[in-house]
Amino acid sequence: MVGRLNPPLPRRGRMRQTRAVVDLLDRWRATARDAGAGPDSDTTRAGERLLARWREPHRHYHTLAHLTAVLDLVDQHADLVARADVVRLAAWFHDAVYDPRAAGDANERDSAALAESVLTGLGVPMPTVTEVRRLVLLTAGHTVAPDDRDGALLCDADLAVLAAPPARYQRYATAIRQEYAHVPEPAFRAGRAAVLTGLLALPALFRLPPLASRWEQPARDNVRRELVALTGEPANGG
Repeated sequence: MVGRLNPPLPRRGRMRQTRAVVDLLDRWRATARDAGAGPDSDTTRAGERLLARWREPHRHYHTLAHLTAVLDLVDQHADLVARADVVRLAAWFHDAVYDPRAAGDANERDSAALAESVLTGLGVPMPTVTEVRRLVLLTAGHTVAPDDRDGALLCDADLAVLAAPPARYQRYATAIRQEYAHVPEPAFRAGRAAVLTGLLALPALFRLPPLASRWEQPARDNVRRELVALTGEPANGG
């Protein structure tokens, strides 16, 4: 059934095979194969569907660049977690469904459901599928149990842009505004300010000590600056 979880797949060859896409498809095949996925032809088709999602025209920040950044951070810090292979799979699906008009955590819930459907269809063992689903759902609120290092790495990688140099952070904020172009400016400012206030209220934005020691303060500085720009008022928290 074609719909939110099953959009039409472009005919083979219609998805432009840039070097970035080819490299990502290779990474997907390797990750899925390591997880126990079935025939390469099915895995390739699933990867093409995923990449088509990440290239949807309404995306400006939640794009292939974000996917690649998260995957790269998982690879770079794989030694910090128990199941880097599962975290990689979760990274592929964590924003696979992304609709700026969706309410609440619908995107994360639908992304988790998509992961379960795709991975089960590929023959990935159910314990792995269940863990991927759990990890994807964590990205809704980025609230992670103290002993959940796998969840911490996925969430830390997802939020890493918050600690970017100010100019790059501003590009991120601009891209988020583009994704919400359908929202009038006053409503966007109020909604975005609520999101940023929620981030500042978290006890910690980053959970893994090697990442938190480098990223926590720059991230809070960036978020406070954006919040002040949106509201014109001093930002509290952190």
